[in-house]
Amino acid sequence: MHIKTATFVVSNQDVSKCPKNNFPEYAFIGRSNVGKSSLINMLTNQKKLAKTSGRPGKTQLINHFLINEQWYLVDLPGYGYARVSKSSKKTFQKFITSYFQQRKQLVSAFVLIDIRHEPQQIDLNFMQWLGEHQIPFSIIFTKSDKLKPKAIERNILHYQSVLSEKWDELPQHFITSSTKFDGKEELLNYIDSINLSIKNTKSQFD
Repeated sequence: MHIKTATFVVSNQDVSKCPKNNFPEYAFIGRSNVGKSSLINMLTNQKKLAKTSGRPGKTQLINHFLINEQWYLVDLPGYGYARVSKSSKKTFQKFITSYFQQRKQLVSAFVLIDIRHEPQQIDLNFMQWLGEHQIPFSIIFTKSDKLKPKAIERNILHYQSVLSEKWDELPQHFITSSTKFDGKEELLNYIDSINLSIKNTKSQFD
């Protein structure tokens, strides 16, 4: 898939105010310092579509971007180490939960993981929650340019080993680098394949 157009549509904290049409949606979420905005900008061939910042936790709303006039990329607030108040974190948790539980147009979530680190309990807990609520998801390992190939392979095998303790079937994963564009084609082709498979079944979102 080649992204020709990527347009910001709306930001809000109210799921009922998300776009009303039946375009499929793919939600990107992860800890607040995982490089989500850089990944989104890389995928969409834009430098400032998603706002990047040296201060984690900048994304504080549900952000919808319309891609190729056909599907939505949804940028969700990061969780974990955002430098925000406890009350703000509770607000994030509430509307993120509402989004995943209520948004019928959601096709799949992408959970972003910094490939450099050991499996974090907060990520494992979130994926467990997605599984318990039967929300399809894949893992995107970010910042692969920071490690050598053998270290990448070792870290992914370790992550899969940890996941296999609770998962019978492991989620699909992608290895990406926003600076080297690694994983871009694989990830976009994966989304494109899903879009093609549901092209004639949009009624599923009604």
